[in-house]
Amino acid sequence: MRYLLLAIGWLSVALGVIGIFLPVLPTTPFLLLAAACFARSSPRFHDWLINHPQLGPWIRDYLNGEGIPLKGKVYAIGLMWTSISLSCYLVPLPWARGFMLASAVLVSVYILRQKTLYKH
Repeated sequence: MRYLLLAIGWLSVALGVIGIFLPVLPTTPFLLLAAACFARSSPRFHDWLINHPQLGPWIRDYLNGEGIPLKGKVYAIGLMWTSISLSCYLVPLPWARGFMLASAVLVSVYILRQKTLYKH
C-alpha cells in the first residue's frame, strides 16, 4: 500500500506542476492529494512538499485551516469556467455539456464556500 500511495503522490505532484501551466488541470487539488498520500506513506516527502518554496504555498494555507487566498479563488474559478465554456462549445453532446456544467457549478460552490484568506 505504501508504494501505491507514493506512486499516486508523485503522479499528483507531476499533474499539479503541469496544472500550473495548463489551466485545464487543477493544481491545488492534485497537490492536496499528493500531500495526503505522502502523509500516509512518507513523512519525508510530505515535509518536502509542504515546505517546497514554489509548491508549498499552494497547499500550506489550506492545510493549516487558513483558507484559500482570494486571488487563488478568482484564478481557479475564472480559468475553470473559461475551460468549461470552451469545452462546451467544442463538444456537441448534450449529456457531456450537462456533466461539465454541473461539475463546474459544484466545484465553484465548493470553492466559494471555503474560507477566504486575505493576505496583506
